[in-house]
Amino acid sequence: MINFNYESEFNLENEEAIGNWLSAVILSEGKKEGEINYIFCDDEYLHKINLEYLNHDDLTDVISFDYTMGNEISGDVFISVERVQDNAVDFNVAFEEELRRVIVHGVLHYCGYKDKGEKDEQLMRSKENEKLALFHVEQ
Repeated sequence: MINFNYESEFNLENEEAIGNWLSAVILSEGKKEGEINYIFCDDEYLHKINLEYLNHDDLTDVISFDYTMGNEISGDVFISVERVQDNAVDFNVAFEEELRRVIVHGVLHYCGYKDKGEKDEQLMRSKENEKLALFHVEQ
């Protein structure tokens, strides 16, 4: 089950479509959907989590906590809407596109994709693009 939670004024306009898309992404990776919680927040909220749980003193757009067991993926994905807005401007893409990229990024981590090295990062970007294309097909 995919849940959307809000710790800021932001609200997704199309929760059902995004939930259905994420379910399709999970299936396309041969995984089973467990409980995945998305928490949309601001920079301050996510910065506190970054400090407390990861001991990182910087801003980030997404932090995911992976509770996957076996083939059933589960976890909590925290997204700073402020960072996503800034990144969309920096990358010259629509906010909605950047938001979907960050949303799917967490699920891809749970599916086993990493992004720490250059090769892993390239594969992650490729998978993000592949899964973003699924969103348009599903609509």
